[in-house]
Amino acid sequence: MARRRAFRRLPALIGPVTSHTPQRRMSAVFVIAVLLCGVLAAALLATTIGAAGIPLSRLVAALGLGGDATGMLARDELVLWSIRIPRVVLAAIIGALLAVSGAIMQGLFRNPLADPALVGVSSGGAFAAASAIVLADGAWGAHLGFIQIWMLPLFAFGGSLLTTVILYRIASRSGRTSVALFLLAGLAIAALANAGIGLLVFVADDRQLRDITFWLLGSLSGATWPKVASIAPVAVVALLTTPLIARGLDLLALGEAEAFHSGINVERLKRVSIVLVSAMTGAAVAVCGVVGFVGIVVPHLLRLVIGPGHRLLLPASACLGAILMIGADTLARVLAAPAEVPIGILTAAVGAPFFLYMLLRQRGLVLQS
Repeated sequence: MARRRAFRRLPALIGPVTSHTPQRRMSAVFVIAVLLCGVLAAALLATTIGAAGIPLSRLVAALGLGGDATGMLARDELVLWSIRIPRVVLAAIIGALLAVSGAIMQGLFRNPLADPALVGVSSGGAFAAASAIVLADGAWGAHLGFIQIWMLPLFAFGGSLLTTVILYRIASRSGRTSVALFLLAGLAIAALANAGIGLLVFVADDRQLRDITFWLLGSLSGATWPKVASIAPVAVVALLTTPLIARGLDLLALGEAEAFHSGINVERLKRVSIVLVSAMTGAAVAVCGVVGFVGIVVPHLLRLVIGPGHRLLLPASACLGAILMIGADTLARVLAAPAEVPIGILTAAVGAPFFLYMLLRQRGLVLQS
């Protein structure tokens, strides 16, 4: 009887996903189109703002689309193509990855408060990256050659991946994965990683300490085209894979038993979701450091507007995450120009009060029930 009632609730829960009426399709197309226009507008605005501002009148010429060539053209082209555009592109990719990771994690745990940072993936990558900063600057760091340049992103990505593997081995038994155990083990490993970071901060010298602190707070100041090229394949593969799990995440909202009886391989869905979240979060941490709360704020805001259907929620989260990260990075560049405010401070300043609001709202719902 309970299962029959759950299936009667199915259209209400996943109507935006399973309905193929022209009205639904037009609504989805309209939402994505508006968000894509928002991404383009945010990117265009971000390219004109900074310590070396480029007005729109000179932006057209610097992009090679015509316009009046002035004596500032060479300088504008250098700033635009070497610094500004790769930074905007990297911010958009990282924002999309973090937001989609949060949406997948919340669907997997069936909890709007879930976030990739909760399972220790970000902490594991941060500890590995802090280790790279200390080791690369040590006595034997100079003997690493060109590898020294790539130590930070490689260590960060490797730390995130290793954390995910350990968590999955802990939470899996006899081919089944316990989501609750996965979350609890992630909290424990995050505590261990933070203790390791504290130890590295204790033994680091002044220059290493500044690098570790600034990196842990998140920054896109080192954005380059090679970094964009290194993260782009991960973003393309992950973002093209996420629609394949949208229906499974919607059915999982009914419970694992109901999702299984609806034809979903629940264990495979968990494995794919965990791998996607770790890959996207690890790639983002490897490039820009630790940036929090994007994965919580973006999906929750979108659910209030477009509903919980993941087929629309996942691409919409990618777009809104890109807009949010581009805007935060632009604000970080202009608040204390020519210096920069770490982007993690800005996202935490906005995300932490929003997280507290969600906690209080959840508490009110629990008390009412």
